[in-house]
Amino acid sequence: MPTFSYRAISEDGGAVDGALTAENYQVALRMLEDKSLTAVNVTEGVVGGRSILGRKKRVKLRFLTAFYSQLADLLRAGVPMLRALDVLARQNSSPVLTEIIKDVREEVAGGAALADAMEKHPNAFKELHSSMVRAGERGGFLEEVLSRLSSFAERQDELRNKLFGSMIYPAVLLFVGTVVVIFLMTFVVPKLREQLRAENLNVLSYAVFGACDILLNYYPYLIVGALVAFFGITSVFKTEWGKVTADRVRLKAPVFGKIYTVVAVCRFCRILGTMLHNGVPILQSLKISKDSAGNSILADQIERAAESVRKGESLSKPLGESGLFPIDTLDMIAVAEESNNLENVLIQIADTNEARTARQIDLAVRLIEPMLLVGMAVVVLCIALALLLPILTMSSAAMSGA
Repeated sequence: MPTFSYRAISEDGGAVDGALTAENYQVALRMLEDKSLTAVNVTEGVVGGRSILGRKKRVKLRFLTAFYSQLADLLRAGVPMLRALDVLARQNSSPVLTEIIKDVREEVAGGAALADAMEKHPNAFKELHSSMVRAGERGGFLEEVLSRLSSFAERQDELRNKLFGSMIYPAVLLFVGTVVVIFLMTFVVPKLREQLRAENLNVLSYAVFGACDILLNYYPYLIVGALVAFFGITSVFKTEWGKVTADRVRLKAPVFGKIYTVVAVCRFCRILGTMLHNGVPILQSLKISKDSAGNSILADQIERAAESVRKGESLSKPLGESGLFPIDTLDMIAVAEESNNLENVLIQIADTNEARTARQIDLAVRLIEPMLLVGMAVVVLCIALALLLPILTMSSAAMSGA
């Protein structure tokens, strides 16, 4: 059924904004009348430039973490589902999530399951989340599933924030260094160049002055070329071949390739282990884990593993053939399959490797910082030598002449 956003006037004269699901426009108006609301504006699908179904704007993980945790606490305390959703919809921490919760509440009030209502918001609630909620609803352990989803989303958010946070200082360092070099090349070098004689210049001076001329005289073409290259590379990466190539480069990149591979493997293990622990069948869990892996190369290997499991074979063997999984991880998966303890071991693998990856990220960032400093120092030194050596030559010649 379509979703309608509305603005209405309540009995006390206050303005009310919200969303509801109805068969058509007339039914939406009748539903507002039943709520003692006078419709001012009813629009299908869009509120304030945002998609009610969450297809244009995503919900940040920290808001989802709070939503799952609070909903689990309310249900565990005996609060009915509709009442719990009403309480959460009144919070204004995230306007996008608030509108989505209102729509989910209307769906549930109409007789839909919570998982089915969540599936209508694919950019807010991933397939992994709705599948786990469905398993919890069917098995009667919804509160536990929501608590696990909260912990899962929180760990994902922490790892993502750590990755971005670790790169802030190197990015600032690179930006400041670039600005300093451009300033020297466009303002300082041209003025000092006028004071130098051609016979005193050296190879380094000609190289720096040549770069300076290119930067000053051809900067419009450099900007256009950079933009064309950026959009060209972006367009290529949007193609199927480009996506596969980018995923392969990420896995094989020096230093960060290993970290990226471990992060992708950890994500797969945690998703698969969490879903198995919450009663989702292994084939469905593998399908969702494949789609959530974040890398097409790894997703293909997981799909092959799913085919092996469908045929009654083990999971560890096809994963080992991919060459992406560490040997100790494969050994733990193989032992877990034999002991029928796969879900717990997968989560343990994710916990252990995420802690190890955090240390590797810190080490890699510590290596990047001195490399950037050394690189900037070399560039500034070249510029300085290109200017100082001719000046010293001129000074020596003047003293000899005197």
